[in-house]
Amino acid sequence: MTPKSAGTEVDPRLLEILVCPVTKTDLEYDRDRNELISRAAGLAFPVRDGVPIMLVDEARVLGDDEP
Repeated sequence: MTPKSAGTEVDPRLLEILVCPVTKTDLEYDRDRNELISRAAGLAFPVRDGVPIMLVDEARVLGDDEP
């Protein structure tokens, strides 16, 4: 896991309007992993340099053990 550097967090205003591209449901921001989580789709979308990468091909599948 790459440590996040200063200035790479997602703008809170952007988080208010973003939804999962698969299910159109709300996303959770995981600051520790720097990912946007879609519980409904079971996917985690990466955030790179403060920019959410909302492509399914770039998403990580959530494991069964992840809350």
